[in-house]
Amino acid sequence: MTAGLGGPAEQANLARFVAEAAGAKSAQILGLARLSGGAVQENWALDLALFGGARAGRHALVLRCDAPTGVAESRGRAEEFALLGAAFAAGVAVPEPLFLCADREVIGRPFLVMRRVAGTAAGHRLVREPALGGPHDALAERLGRELARIHRIRPPREDLGFLGAPAADLPAHEVAQRRRLLDALPEPWPAFEWGLRWMERNRPGPEDTVLAHRDFRTGNYMVGEGGLTAILDWEFAGWGAAHEDLGWFCAKCWRFGAFAAEAGGIAARAPFYRGYETESGRRVEPERVRWWEVAAHVRWGIIARQQGRRVLEGGERSLDLAITGRRTAECELEILMLTGAA
Repeated sequence: MTAGLGGPAEQANLARFVAEAAGAKSAQILGLARLSGGAVQENWALDLALFGGARAGRHALVLRCDAPTGVAESRGRAEEFALLGAAFAAGVAVPEPLFLCADREVIGRPFLVMRRVAGTAAGHRLVREPALGGPHDALAERLGRELARIHRIRPPREDLGFLGAPAADLPAHEVAQRRRLLDALPEPWPAFEWGLRWMERNRPGPEDTVLAHRDFRTGNYMVGEGGLTAILDWEFAGWGAAHEDLGWFCAKCWRFGAFAAEAGGIAARAPFYRGYETESGRRVEPERVRWWEVAAHVRWGIIARQQGRRVLEGGERSLDLAITGRRTAECELEILMLTGAA
């Protein structure tokens, strides 16, 4: 087995687990390789053959498990598996979730297995290659439609009971959450404090509660030659405001340097908003989006600092995490720009 996910004993355990979960007589692992991306969790390409049963044959899958250290907001694999299932049932373009293993004895960590989807999610390529994923205006409009489908999932949901009751005042809850995480950092961050104070003083009124993906951005969806193939990374999802996801997608920190293309670095906002409004039947409110863009930079700046601490204090040897820790400065500057303080 590939280094980092166990040895022959874990490989045998994994094969037995998948065979039993799939209702097969046995399984043979043909390949297991770490995939790029996944700064918070680990993703592995799992190729295997099943023998006997209705699913006999070769299967291209993805195994997703916890990284050695994590981020406070990230959900566990069981909850992510349930979120994927809800989205899949709602017709959202997501990889089909297949199996969940909570038994740490199998590979040493909980994990889920889902069907592998073809395509690339590399944000730096998407924003620089206009032909990748098809015409980008059409891609942005499709993403708006997919986001509206996600937002059709609303409380109460028995299968998503772990999300708890939604907050009565979602913007106020967002400020309180960010302040709690900011206060837990060992050093002061005046620009983030400024952003939180601006958010308090400019808090928008209530809006409908929906299932918010909370990491809906370029880099977390896959495209093939024909366009969008899957929405990925559901580990931060929860009850939230629709404009939260719209603001996160449009936030400057997720444009991968293509700053003029305000919808995820791939297009103008208009086609993205149009797709959302057409599918949802609701109007996008630009001032609400702006508030959630400020919130996005506060949130991502804090997470970036947490990611850097995984290297400095958690012992992980990762250049990606170390570089992410330096991105707090970008978020600080954008908060000042968005709030008129710069």
